[in-house]
Amino acid sequence: MDSVIRATQKITSEIIIADNCSTDDSVQLVREKYPQVTLLPFGSNYGFSKGNNLAVKQARGTYLCILNPDTIVGENVFLNCLAFAKANSNLGFVGTQLIDGSGTFLPESKRHLPTPKVARAKFLGHDDKYYFNEIDKDSRGPVEILVGAFMFCRKKVYQDLGGFDERYFMYGEDIDLSYTALTNNLQNYYLGDALVVHFKGESTVKDKKYLKRFYGAMELFYDKYFKRNLLEKLVVKIAVKILSIKPIKNTQPNPKIKKKILVTNQVNKGLSSFDEVCSMDTLPATSCSNTALYWDINSLLIEEILHYMKDNPRSFLYRFLSLDRSTAVGSDDKNSQGKIEIF
Repeated sequence: MDSVIRATQKITSEIIIADNCSTDDSVQLVREKYPQVTLLPFGSNYGFSKGNNLAVKQARGTYLCILNPDTIVGENVFLNCLAFAKANSNLGFVGTQLIDGSGTFLPESKRHLPTPKVARAKFLGHDDKYYFNEIDKDSRGPVEILVGAFMFCRKKVYQDLGGFDERYFMYGEDIDLSYTALTNNLQNYYLGDALVVHFKGESTVKDKKYLKRFYGAMELFYDKYFKRNLLEKLVVKIAVKILSIKPIKNTQPNPKIKKKILVTNQVNKGLSSFDEVCSMDTLPATSCSNTALYWDINSLLIEEILHYMKDNPRSFLYRFLSLDRSTAVGSDDKNSQGKIEIF
């Protein structure tokens, strides 16, 4: 939230949070810490599609950005997307380069249309057919499918296309809407020079229910857009059934932090909680998998942090401090939930 507020300081904007019936104190926390935010607390979990559609109905601006709650954005990301949108009249949606909490590039930032042929290749481990590798991850260019963690567009385009199909509870709705834009002669674009951290794994636990929803969403997508004979439908149903019960990939536990380094531009701050203090100019030259860099976003540019993480993936453990330095968040593996540390 702090990163979004900072990134919208130079734009006339509003922040709308759609809360799908949180069971913790998230709603109260937002009300207390961010009174300027428009909060929509739903009495039920409507899912990603309906929750976002309801939020869009409340939006008053000309442009929209669908943004996951487990993201951190740079100061200029919305300005860059806005400038790009104004220069491209046939724009569908704009996506950015997503990295996870370790700084590793997330290839789902730009994807091909998952036709049954492409999907079969993906399921067999041939990711090159699924991801849009024709464009370098640091470049800009037209792509087919973007990811719902960050989708920027004109509000009129979103409304004209009907928004997210609410039959998708979670997963698949971004593929559907991206493809709908293409079928309406609009072009989706990827901006590889705009960085966003997407922690992943924070919005949902990757269990058997997750697999069933994910592959069930793909079955819905194929039924909606691809005419298939009975044999093809049967094959897809069997594949979805098998994939939805496959073992969950084991992830390594979060490594134990042996050394904490506060990275800040404020001198003599936080010495008691950390083993060392340095600035962006004096970061350690040697990487260490058990050393954590704690980013002081109160004194550092978030964009500078994100570029460092992208250029040094998994060199260190990375943690983002809250503005008051009372908590730190981070995630070391895209397949597992992250950690919150309270000081």
